[in-house]
Amino acid sequence: MTTSDFKKVFKQLKVKPAKLKKYTKHNAPKERSTGFNKKHCRRCGRTRAHISKYGLDLCRQCFREIATKIGFKKYS
Repeated sequence: MTTSDFKKVFKQLKVKPAKLKKYTKHNAPKERSTGFNKKHCRRCGRTRAHISKYGLDLCRQCFREIATKIGFKKYS
């Protein structure tokens, strides 16, 4: 179950505290300690295609958009 699905159900169960408590206990997204889901783009939140070199913490799509502003040049 994705985090967005979890939040939708969480919103619906707000009025039923007993069911909400049980649901969150068994269905909360797992806190990650390693892996690609631990790292995410600080601009858009994507987890795939992550560039962490030089402390960028961006996905490749966001990097392409702002690379020239940061000072990177394209060599071809």
